Amino acid sequence: MNIPAIPMTANVLSTYLNGLAAPMQKILDMEKKGEVIRLKRGLYIVANAKPNTFLIANHLYGPSYVSRESTLRYYGLIPEHVESVTSVTTLRSNAFDNTLAHFSYLHLPMDYYSLGVSIQTEGEVSFQIASPEKALADLLILTSGVRLRYKKEVIEYLEHDLRLDMDAFYKMDAAVFEHLATVSKKPQALLNIAKIIRYDHI
Repeated sequence: MNIPAIPMTANVLSTYLNGLAAPMQKILDMEKKGEVIRLKRGLYIVANAKPNTFLIANHLYGPSYVSRESTLRYYGLIPEHVESVTSVTTLRSNAFDNTLAHFSYLHLPMDYYSLGVSIQTEGEVSFQIASPEKALADLLILTSGVRLRYKKEVIEYLEHDLRLDMDAFYKMDAAVFEHLATVSKKPQALLNIAKIIRYDHI
């Protein structure tokens, strides 16, 4: 069976099992044999290829896009390996666990959510992911206790707490942070970042 390696409901998966009298039983048998992976109740992906966890994150709960540490690591901006996949959603915060990863979802309002999200394509699949600027902004906004009111606090946080690639940071688009600041609950932190990018790097 040539089943695409994308998340699909049991009903959609059943269409690839034409001619079987009990397709749902076949799906359960395939799951027991490790031929398909249950992502959550009623949602599956075939196990004959390495699943794209960012694509799965988009399908598990949404609307959503991958962000924060998951995205910063994806772009090579932080050195640490990230075990879980973190996304932002307009829905209430939520989390899912399956055999592939831990998937967490954090809420942000729609006027902020829609800015700085792009479509990334890998092979035959595409997924929604934050831009590097949006991922950093999301991390700051959704981390309690992080205020970054002064330049020294910003640099300390980026260099020592995140261990962010500072050369890449200075190449980020300051205008994105300024735009996000207009709809963010932590505007001063984002404006401080924009100022550092614009005026402090030669």
